[in-house]
Amino acid sequence: MDRIRRLARRFAPLIFALCLTGAAVHAQGIQEAWRDIRWGESSAALLAHFGNRATALPRPLDFGDSYVDVVVRNVPIGGVPLIAFFQMDKRTRGLKRIQLERPRHGVNPPAFRGVLGGLEAAYGQPDAMCGIRPGPAGGYQSAAERIWRRDAVVIRAIFRGTTIEAFEGCLGGDLTSGPCGLTAQLLVRVSPPDQDAGTCPALRPGGQTHGG
Repeated sequence: MDRIRRLARRFAPLIFALCLTGAAVHAQGIQEAWRDIRWGESSAALLAHFGNRATALPRPLDFGDSYVDVVVRNVPIGGVPLIAFFQMDKRTRGLKRIQLERPRHGVNPPAFRGVLGGLEAAYGQPDAMCGIRPGPAGGYQSAAERIWRRDAVVIRAIFRGTTIEAFEGCLGGDLTSGPCGLTAQLLVRVSPPDQDAGTCPALRPGGQTHGG
């Protein structure tokens, strides 16, 4: 027993250092998508900042209140590579928020757990945990969200799964009976506090939400 205690004391600093290194790696992978950039920056400034890591899209992607013409691929969170979409405000043409998304073919619960592990290693436990049960209002998609409010940003991890009901209407080729064919989604959204209150989304009929 004494020998075990001596070994434990001997290797404790090394184990502690490895834990710190692991947390630093997680934080580096997450924060590299927005380190040293500012909200409101132009697409040209983002391209200059990221250099050859960034891709200028030939045609912007529409995101409702914003558009994306700059992306950065292979941004790892918890060992799961994501694509960073820099959403630009349609009115000011400045950076509005950042959305890191997993390609649809790679979305599954293990990937979500990996992303959560990376975020928790860097930022600790989330400030809010939200969940929505599948129902017709949401196209029979279930949803889970974890929210962190840290360092003047709001980080929202979102996993949307599908159920067999999501494909009703598609099987017979009838696309008029309601939402169908929805695919799973895994994304991390980074926003300034004035763009995201950092709270659970409004409860849908038949849904379920948990606040932290």
